[in-house]
Amino acid sequence: MIKRIALVIQYDGSGYKGWQNQKNFRTIQGTIEEKIAELDPIRPVKVIAAGRTDSGVHASGQVVHFDCTGPIPVNKWTSALNGRLPASINVLEAVEVPRDWHACYSAKYRRYRYSIFNGSYPNLFLQNISWHKYRVRLDINLMRHALNDLLGLHDFAAFQKAGSNRPNSLTTVQEVSICRDGDIVIAEIQASGFLYGMVRLLMGQLVAVGEKRLSIEDFKFRWRKGLRSEIKEAAPPHGLCLIRVGYGEIIFSKEKSFDTFP
Repeated sequence: MIKRIALVIQYDGSGYKGWQNQKNFRTIQGTIEEKIAELDPIRPVKVIAAGRTDSGVHASGQVVHFDCTGPIPVNKWTSALNGRLPASINVLEAVEVPRDWHACYSAKYRRYRYSIFNGSYPNLFLQNISWHKYRVRLDINLMRHALNDLLGLHDFAAFQKAGSNRPNSLTTVQEVSICRDGDIVIAEIQASGFLYGMVRLLMGQLVAVGEKRLSIEDFKFRWRKGLRSEIKEAAPPHGLCLIRVGYGEIIFSKEKSFDTFP
């Protein structure tokens, strides 16, 4: 009998060529599929994610699903996979879901967090999970003003990298926030879906606003007019983390799927 299993997982994307399988490259998807196949080798394994994170991007609340036919009980999949996966990937919880449930298409939103270290000197313990911007003290009030302008359904073509196979560049930004705690600046964006490279391109522009190299008026003009050619700065991948995926129903326990990124 075929069962559909959903997982909520964490991973450090530093050593991977992104989520999606790529020939001759180490990817998150390929690594997980390889380990599932060791446990359930009867059928080809295909793991579907809620969001395809780019090379070097992290996740603390990624959601995936796969179909299996073997005898492993649902409550054993977490320990069985964690015993085989590298330390950079961790399964937090496994649940059985209906066969028509889909990690990507059933999702109502994805939420990303971008972390910036705004201190004057490097911090060894933050260098793999934040963008170090040390020359200028970022003005988060200006950045907040710029972020709030994104709320709602818009065409975000200006924040889409080449190579996307989406039929259009429309998406709904549901929530935004930005805050400072000492030298740490945290921006969060929640949307129904994200374009290819959207958050990194957006954060590159947002930091330019915070450094007062780009006015809020020019920021708004660029994205509202879809001026992709004017947006040349992308924030580095290691500051970005997929922290949450939301569904219409409760799938996972809250402590396993909300805010597990430190």
